[in-house]
Amino acid sequence: MPTLSGSIGYIFTSCDLDVKSSGTVRFKDMLDRFRVYDQPRRPEGKEEEWLAGERVDTRDYLLYGRFYLPTRRLDALYSTRLSPTLQASIAAISQPLSTIPPELQGRRGDPSNIMINLQHDVGKWCTEYTYSAEDSMWGVRVLHNFGRLASPTGETSDSGSSSANTNGSRIGVKRVDEEDPVAGGLKGRVSIGAELYFSAKERSAGVSTGIRFSTQPDASPPSAQIPPPNPMSPEPPASSPVASSSSSNHYTPHHRLHPSQPPTTITALFNPMLGHIQTAYTARVSRDLALSSRFDFNVYSYESEWTMGAEWWLRRSARTHSGDQEAHESEVSKASFPSSLGEVHGVVKARASTNNDVSLMWEGRIRQMLVGLGVVSDLSSRSKPIKAIGLEVSYFSSE
Repeated sequence: MPTLSGSIGYIFTSCDLDVKSSGTVRFKDMLDRFRVYDQPRRPEGKEEEWLAGERVDTRDYLLYGRFYLPTRRLDALYSTRLSPTLQASIAAISQPLSTIPPELQGRRGDPSNIMINLQHDVGKWCTEYTYSAEDSMWGVRVLHNFGRLASPTGETSDSGSSSANTNGSRIGVKRVDEEDPVAGGLKGRVSIGAELYFSAKERSAGVSTGIRFSTQPDASPPSAQIPPPNPMSPEPPASSPVASSSSSNHYTPHHRLHPSQPPTTITALFNPMLGHIQTAYTARVSRDLALSSRFDFNVYSYESEWTMGAEWWLRRSARTHSGDQEAHESEVSKASFPSSLGEVHGVVKARASTNNDVSLMWEGRIRQMLVGLGVVSDLSSRSKPIKAIGLEVSYFSSE
């Protein structure tokens, strides 16, 4: 039987909150999609504010709440920044026992829970400590980023760089004994991480490790800081020199459309206690198409699964703007975006695996609402090839 569920949420923060509304917000910012992030950087604190010799600025904080229907589940979150590199959050979940399915009531006790999280991020290293009251679980996560860190101005910084000089006169000058770089291959950064959990209530523990390679974006400063010409406009690839066009005019339309290397992310995860290994490879093969492949394998049961996915962005014609909107966009697009690109109005996502599961989803904007339509099928079942069909409609506003 079809089911109908919904939720209503609220966000309040001391920082500037400019999310606009579901009808005007940038479309790509509201979707789970493939992206290559810029280089890690050390977080910076807010500027100090003084009044009559006393510091009057306060810590930034965020409050979030969401109520689900018809399950009557309530989620709450409070997050604050204790220092430029330290952030704490408290999350709570409250759900009546009567709304839990009977098959799940015996597996767990009270579904209500409180979780405490503490994050310490210095750029190269990031550690996270968690505690869950429901099962008395303690957890630690560690992530290390190799390579250089990005400076606040967007340029990479490395204390051991031979090109740096105290006088600044030798920056970018090639040494006599310096060899030319070998062309070819992907240039990027490597990150490794691990997590360890221990439950005092269950008297069990878990551990997993991972490694990730991401191509190095060409953007400087980060492309995420460049405002788009309009909410539905496309963003340049994270590794494209388009993002740095606001600080440099020495580019050509060809460079703006074609990054120096395809944005790529390669990950590998290993859980030694469960014997689970997972590898994934994702790349943007063209301006509007990203492909991904994932392989799961268990060294104990020898079970495996191969999953393939694709993400295809839909665009309108580039000459559909009119009036004041076209005049406003032309000023911004000259410095940031190529005028030959049409605006994004939707995305199609597809996934298929060796278990005969095939999923298809479309996401777009209809008037002032964000709409998602998806279907999940099982090709191995003749009696019920369609497992589920879902429709999601969301609306929000801060205006």
